[in-house]
Amino acid sequence: MNAASDMSAKGAGMPTIVLVHGAFADSSSWNGVIAHLKRRGYPVIAVANPLRGVQKDAAYVRSIVDTVSGPVVMAAHSYGGSVMTEAADGASNVKALVYCASLSPDVGESVAELTVKFPGSQLGTSIKMVPIPLDDGGTAMEQYIHQDKFPAVFAADVDPDTAELMAVTQRPPTEAAQRESVTRAAWKMIPSWALITTQDLGIPPDLQRFMAERAGSTVVEIDASHAVAVSQPGPVADLIDTAARATAR
Repeated sequence: MNAASDMSAKGAGMPTIVLVHGAFADSSSWNGVIAHLKRRGYPVIAVANPLRGVQKDAAYVRSIVDTVSGPVVMAAHSYGGSVMTEAADGASNVKALVYCASLSPDVGESVAELTVKFPGSQLGTSIKMVPIPLDDGGTAMEQYIHQDKFPAVFAADVDPDTAELMAVTQRPPTEAAQRESVTRAAWKMIPSWALITTQDLGIPPDLQRFMAERAGSTVVEIDASHAVAVSQPGPVADLIDTAARATAR
């Protein structure tokens, strides 16, 4: 983008970009994308997705969206797409949804159900389950990707040293977050864009295409792994910028 278009965008009034990370990642996975967006003048919030369950996570994300006093463009990665799909429904300030290597479920669908709808995901054979105590005295299960499998499965095109750090610092979702279905589908009312990652071993490209077609999303395909926001932040920021400009009022 050149300086003239930058100024034009700023003069038109810029939406806040709300970023929702997915499972096995944290808000820092958006750092490269944030840098690109900030240079273009966008205010940005990268939400710390709790990864406890779709409804709980969506309620938390929605509480943050509701504090923004102006238009919002939401972008999500991976499981974060399920959360965004639930959270954005009925939010009058959300103007666009951007799914980046992401799930965009319909009502009644879960992460666990969708990821086996098409072949190609290697997450199922790469997960370690760890029990955690609950406040009521019960036990739940958290999921980690085995550290030695993480780079190949999640971040094959990321610098190896960075991928190793991501493996160590991954944030685990609960098993419930993967099995809980969405109850709302914001993409039915809000225009959406989808970045399809053709080398994705987490969410198969054919699944991404199926969901994007169903949602009527504007699609861009990119030769990237599941960790596209880390390996290729420029194209991710470009698509968010495109969505923001297309829905500017």
